[in-house]
Amino acid sequence: MRIGLAGVGRIGAFHARTLAALDFVDGLVLMDADPEAAAALAAEVGAGTAADAERLLDAGIDGLVIATPTPGHAALLRMGIARGVPTFCEKPVAATLAETIDLADLVAASDVPVHIGFQRRFDAGYQRAKRAVESGDLGFVHTIRANTHDQAPPHAAYIPTSGGIFRDCNVHDFDILRFVTGREVASVYATGGNKGADFFAAAGDVDTGAAVLTLDDGTLALVSSTRYNGGGHDVRMEVHGERGTVAVGLDHSLAMDSAEDGVDFPRGPRKWSFMERFLPAYRAELTAFADVARGVRPSPCTVRDALEAFRVAEACELSRAEHRPVALTEIKGL
Repeated sequence: MRIGLAGVGRIGAFHARTLAALDFVDGLVLMDADPEAAAALAAEVGAGTAADAERLLDAGIDGLVIATPTPGHAALLRMGIARGVPTFCEKPVAATLAETIDLADLVAASDVPVHIGFQRRFDAGYQRAKRAVESGDLGFVHTIRANTHDQAPPHAAYIPTSGGIFRDCNVHDFDILRFVTGREVASVYATGGNKGADFFAAAGDVDTGAAVLTLDDGTLALVSSTRYNGGGHDVRMEVHGERGTVAVGLDHSLAMDSAEDGVDFPRGPRKWSFMERFLPAYRAELTAFADVARGVRPSPCTVRDALEAFRVAEACELSRAEHRPVALTEIKGL
């Protein structure tokens, strides 16, 4: 397959290197607002380049991967759909709820396959947790704990366009919560705080967030995020049930030290970025996109899925701003 990739920043360059190493990719074309960055990465991975999005779509590609900054996602996704090119788009689909809804409507009216980048769905641990819930092995599920704790904050310039900590970080937790449980979020209560760099507050954001979610079957989910987890990158989920508990991310890479005597867990080494933590999942995700583009399987993560996770993040931001519980019925959807 010949793949076109738009955006060669942190995640775009990571995707380019991942795609270049996959057997099904026999051609890769890169495009970025910075042509020199695209050319340098193309030379590294053996790819071609295109000067702009139109030329990228004219390059005979079988699939489009969108990894630009968030403000560019919606326009590129519309272009891919208009050209009939199967498209993979990193989250979020768009910067606003209204535009995400518009795109969900557009995709629903089209037969062009679109796959949204929530890589945790392809992580073996989360898939096992999903099977444990579906099988009934845990009995009824009463509590879930989920966290996204970054080892270090991103660059200050990233925060104003990130959408805020719930839309940027915890949206992954909201999506995987739906995936593992098969349930929808009914209401949220969220808060946040700042103890780190001033640029978070300057952008109206927080560097640490927490939320209590109530699912539509009464399950409680406790979700947290932070930009300052100096011990390492820490992404986990605990699913607590009537008859047992399973935990995702509970291995020797855990970014914690035990305070108990005689305990040598975890022994390390630790993970230091989401790319390191989820490399196998990213490979599986892009391989799945190839199947989607070939028509072998339907999209495993649709724009509708992305919209539902975005609605939960939107509710959390509203709750944080207004210091009150927010029902998901207050947040517009399809």
